[in-house]
Amino acid sequence: MKPQPIHTHGRADYVGIAGSLLCIVHCLLTPALALGTSLSASHHVVAGFLHLDYLFILVNGLAVFYATREHKFPVVKGLLWLAFGLFAVSLLFENQASAFVWLGYVGSGLLVVGHAINLLLCRPWLMAQK
Repeated sequence: MKPQPIHTHGRADYVGIAGSLLCIVHCLLTPALALGTSLSASHHVVAGFLHLDYLFILVNGLAVFYATREHKFPVVKGLLWLAFGLFAVSLLFENQASAFVWLGYVGSGLLVVGHAINLLLCRPWLMAQK
């Protein structure tokens, strides 16, 4: 008999990992691209990047919600929500202090790690051994 999946949130974990990695890449490449162009002084470009921040917050928030809504591991659930909170606050306040930029990287990294742990812990073959 084939083991039944313990969870249905695998897609949410993959979306969360992808969203967090895309955010890290975006945050690393945007300043470099802006320095090389005259677009960095444009208000429209800055406004567009802010909208991307909100999009990353939305995508990662939905991924954490769906990954944790019927969760069996409270520590992983707490890690994901803590990482998302750090990530969201950091993106919202990154223009206030440079520390928020670095905390955003930490939040993104923790989201990737948390979703990866979640995928590993919720594998059916691992749960069947317990």
